[in-house]
Amino acid sequence: MTLLCVPILFDDPALALNDAREARDRGADLVEFRVDSFFTGLHDQFEAQVASIASLIERSPIPCILTCRPVLEGGQYDGPDDARISLFEHLSTRFNPTPQYIDIELATYARSANIKQKVNLAVDHPAQVRQVTTGLILSAHDFHTRPPDLIRRIENMIAEPAAAVVKVAYRARSLRDNLELLDILAEVRGGKGVGGKPMIALAMGPFGLMSRVLAPKFDAFLTFASLRRNTATAPGQPIITELLETYRFRSISSTTKVFGVIGYPVEHSLSPLIHNAGFDAITFDAVYLPLPVPPEYEHLKATLPALIDHVHLDFHGCSVTMPHKEHLLRLATELFDEGDGRWSIDPLARACGSANTLTITRDPRGNATRIALSNTDASALASILREHLSPGTPNDADTQPLIAILGAGGTARAAVAAALSVGGRVVIINRTHDKALALANDFNTQANGTRKHAEVRVATEHDLMNLKPAAVINCTSLGMQGGPAPDASPLNDTTLRNLPASAVVLECVYRPLNTPLLKAALSAGLRIIDGANLFIRQGAEQFEQWTSHPAPSRLFDRIVREELQTPTPQA
Repeated sequence: MTLLCVPILFDDPALALNDAREARDRGADLVEFRVDSFFTGLHDQFEAQVASIASLIERSPIPCILTCRPVLEGGQYDGPDDARISLFEHLSTRFNPTPQYIDIELATYARSANIKQKVNLAVDHPAQVRQVTTGLILSAHDFHTRPPDLIRRIENMIAEPAAAVVKVAYRARSLRDNLELLDILAEVRGGKGVGGKPMIALAMGPFGLMSRVLAPKFDAFLTFASLRRNTATAPGQPIITELLETYRFRSISSTTKVFGVIGYPVEHSLSPLIHNAGFDAITFDAVYLPLPVPPEYEHLKATLPALIDHVHLDFHGCSVTMPHKEHLLRLATELFDEGDGRWSIDPLARACGSANTLTITRDPRGNATRIALSNTDASALASILREHLSPGTPNDADTQPLIAILGAGGTARAAVAAALSVGGRVVIINRTHDKALALANDFNTQANGTRKHAEVRVATEHDLMNLKPAAVINCTSLGMQGGPAPDASPLNDTTLRNLPASAVVLECVYRPLNTPLLKAALSAGLRIIDGANLFIRQGAEQFEQWTSHPAPSRLFDRIVREELQTPTPQA
């Protein structure tokens, strides 16, 4: 079983003990006492500091790792090595209870035969003649990048007889660095593989969460999670409640399927909350992760195929958000044209010019046999329109509902495709007339003279009062929290008051829930549908594609609305 360890910075003994108790209560298996900011290595303070640390270890409610990390490997200790090694020797041989493990860096351990000998006196190993129970975690860290000699470092650590556990951690340059670490864990597999030793392999930084959450899938010895966001001891550590509650860490096993959301940024995405809760609700063996991919197309092109074709990951699909929806369609088209026949694009996604959902089918050996793209933004919007609009007379275009699309970007393109798919007539309204005209022309040109839908037209806000639309869909960022105009509405009050009383105003923005447009529309007596409704619908359709099981939509709705009423946490 992969253990869950909470690191605790030891400055104040009472606070450290309280944190250890809180870690136990929240579900940690062990704690790591980081004493490098407390222990000075000064001779006149040595005995008192050792006694204080020993007292903490004695009162710790769960087993502990003791670490005194030097500055060179990301810690705060800048004293002499011999004092630090003496600290470990005293605590492992002269007190009871002792630390379960001490963590020593490979660079320190291998620096001299004298240091190695002193460390070996303090830890349990095959040649130990003393009554010692403390194990040695031999570690290597790089807080800047993947070390060029990574494999050599791992081999050297595994080769040390005194090492009970091998640990490597470095700052990931991209999601792909996680895959190498997962391969290493798969090869070692909990001490049953190469070298016969359990291993910790973690990617640090914003790209490294995958390695931390998936540690039990690959039988890693442990993973770290902080108690609070401001107590992390390495960049990218999740907090323990996220790991246990959102990602259901205890449920992850070697058979767990992996899903996620690709975009940039994705750290505040609501998708992990709903999909992981949904998997739990139907007892589906899967986990859903944020998967940050920098905004340029080349990053997606390098990363997504690597995730799909990784032999150990069990990657079965993902949501795709900004700025990669158009990139995903481009990638699928390019790879299909190059001869990879596994890729397919559904007609609605093709009409949108973008896709937000990837579904991967695998054979019994885990090979990807089909990679399907769809656009559930559009299909969810289409289903909402069908529910709220009255259909016109068949084969009579003039009786079909008129749907006004506000905006001319990617969201507007998906809305046009959705509106046309339900037989609606479409008019586009955008502050930049040329962009609206270009979008309309794209759809009108697609028909190539055999158009099955009415011509997509362009209008102004003033025209809207005379057009009498059945629905208005806001696809702009106006009113969005954190956007360029959070207090603005794309339509003024006069326009809204002159819309038909039966008209429905649909908002694509869901932060905040109640946008300026929705407030004004409600005051004008119109029906409104908030952006959370659309987000939940498109997520539910993704969930059903991936699991072949009805989505727990009420659960999704409760989670999303509760989360949107809560202030966004600060890192």
